[in-house]
Amino acid sequence: MLPELPVTCHSLLVTYFIMLKLENIRTSYGRIEAVKGISLEVGRGEIVCLIGSNGAGKSTTLMTISGVLAPAGGTIYFEGNETRGLPAHKIVSMGISQVPEGRRIFPKLTVRENLEMGAFLRGKGQGAGGKGDFASQLDYVFSLFPVLHERQKQLGGTLSGGEQQMLAIGRALMSQPRLLLLDEPSLGLAPIIVGKIFRTIRDLNAGGLTILLVEQNAKAALRLSHRGYVMESGTITGEGPGNELLSDPHIKKAYLGE
Repeated sequence: MLPELPVTCHSLLVTYFIMLKLENIRTSYGRIEAVKGISLEVGRGEIVCLIGSNGAGKSTTLMTISGVLAPAGGTIYFEGNETRGLPAHKIVSMGISQVPEGRRIFPKLTVRENLEMGAFLRGKGQGAGGKGDFASQLDYVFSLFPVLHERQKQLGGTLSGGEQQMLAIGRALMSQPRLLLLDEPSLGLAPIIVGKIFRTIRDLNAGGLTILLVEQNAKAALRLSHRGYVMESGTITGEGPGNELLSDPHIKKAYLGE
């Protein structure tokens, strides 16, 4: 079982800084509005989770933040800069990286080639963001997931589900993000692998990485997170510190099976 992280208390944080802010975001698929005017924020250094049932709009929210989907309305700010309307690669270059649901690695590329793709915008030449940074970041990813180092010449599609999830996280980290978006990292994985993935998420945050986590394992997500938002049918219906949401009777009944 993962230890609970201390809950962030904003009133005690003199230097609390809003890294990500969504204001009245709406995103549609054709005529179907999947995200219906939500607002949320993520402070620098936090793990914030977004929980809810299938179809609530959680993944759509992440894809809107990362620029894969264009919002129909509202505003997104990252470190004070508006990102709405920017292409996805520009958002990555600003410091946001996403680990998509289902991993979506490149199955016919090797493990190392997948990781190189994660560093594509940084390049591999000399200078800032160049060869030295690439090598050091690659070593960092291999230190997090030694199995990737062992299998760096193996095709991504031949890895186990847990190893592919490690690869997907490693690929996202290769761009050296300041904000990591994680979409259902425990999906389809054995409990022992889920534990390792969640411990890695905790360690990444302890190292200074800010994380917005979408996760159907609500109990594990809330235990891991400083704060959480509850999403239902495209709207935010609740928010608060992780431990408070864990003890909320409605959350227990709807999402924790209690």
